[in-house]
Amino acid sequence: MSKVAPQTLEIVRQLSPAPSIEASLRQILASEIRRRLNRYELIDRHFRRKYGMDFKEFRERHVVKEKGYTFEVESDYCDWEMAVTSVDALRKQLAQIESEDAQDS
Repeated sequence: MSKVAPQTLEIVRQLSPAPSIEASLRQILASEIRRRLNRYELIDRHFRRKYGMDFKEFRERHVVKEKGYTFEVESDYCDWEMAVTSVDALRKQLAQIESEDAQDS
C-alpha cells in the first residue's frame, strides 16, 4: 500500500471530519458518487423528455435509424447510453459504500 502525504490526510480530515481516515474517505467518495449520479440522472431525464420514452424503448424502437442516423440523434444515443450505464454503476458503488458504513456502525 502506498503512503499518503500528511498534507493530503489533513485535507481529508478537514473536508469530512469523521472518527477515522477510512470513514472520512468513504464520506468523500459517497459525496462524489452522489454528485455524478445527479449529473447522469439529469442527462437521462433530459433525453426522456426530448424523446418521450426511456432509453430501453429508444434503443428497441431503433430511433436512430428511424431519424435517419443524424449526428444529433446518434450523439444523443451515445450520451444517453453512457448516462444510464453510469447511473447503474454509480448506484452499485454507493450501495457498497453505504453498506461498509453500516458495518462500521
